[in-house]
Amino acid sequence: MKIRIGFGLGTRSEANTPEILGKIATSLEELGFDSLWFSERVAGTGLDPLVAMSWIAAKTETLKFGPSVMVLPGRNPVLLAKSFASLDRISNGRVLPAFGLGAVNLGEHQAFGLERNDRSPWFDEALPLMRRLWEEDVVSHSGQRFQLSDVRIKPKPIQQPLDIWLGGIAPSELKRVGRLGDGWLPSFCTPDDIAKAIPQIDEHSMGAGREVIDREHFGVLIIYTTDGSIPYQIIKAVQSRRPEVRAEDIIVRSRKELSARIQEFVEVGASKFILTPYVEPEDWEQELNCLAEEALHLQN
Repeated sequence: MKIRIGFGLGTRSEANTPEILGKIATSLEELGFDSLWFSERVAGTGLDPLVAMSWIAAKTETLKFGPSVMVLPGRNPVLLAKSFASLDRISNGRVLPAFGLGAVNLGEHQAFGLERNDRSPWFDEALPLMRRLWEEDVVSHSGQRFQLSDVRIKPKPIQQPLDIWLGGIAPSELKRVGRLGDGWLPSFCTPDDIAKAIPQIDEHSMGAGREVIDREHFGVLIIYTTDGSIPYQIIKAVQSRRPEVRAEDIIVRSRKELSARIQEFVEVGASKFILTPYVEPEDWEQELNCLAEEALHLQN
């Protein structure tokens, strides 16, 4: 099983200037990290993922990149399919599409023009439609939200198929991963969560008449700090999203603990990892070098 280590920028990221982001991208590629991921939050300080990924595609040659994860409900699936196909072309096959429903936040829902209860139906219609647009020459579709007649998306992505990663840990989200996804990339989870969820995802895949997800397409986003503490804000975030789980079981409190935590996830079936600092460093070059020392020896 191929272990791959990527790096993520959170919704609160201040890495939103060409100087800082350029240093991060260059360092990640030189050090041998697999990928760079951009979280999406309209009200956050992080860059828009499509804009950031376009810039990274031009700035790097081998580094993969993706959104972790991009909100799909509220977006036009034809235009978004065109954007991702274009990104895959311009990067020579390095884009990693990853989609979710979006934050449970009224402001975010308003930004995408949707009521909360309309997110899932939108997602379930839009995602298969995007897949068809990437893979079929001409697409016609008649659904509750989208009506298409003889629509084409060109150029097609270099990657065929263009694998789609989905996030989430709730039962409904695991079912969606099994029905629609090619990979799973959750956050705020423990190794025990992964061990229990993979068989459930497999069951949902087989129930939908699909093959089970590739064994190398189970990943985890790992949030870490560097001073042994867990800030109150992230404790509150964990309590909000996973009230049954302790923050100390999810957040890694130092870089030196990352290797052991990744190994725990590998033992239960995960192989793709996004390491995301909760507090961004003043010296990015030093941070990424230290992170590489602690984690990159696990790649194979």
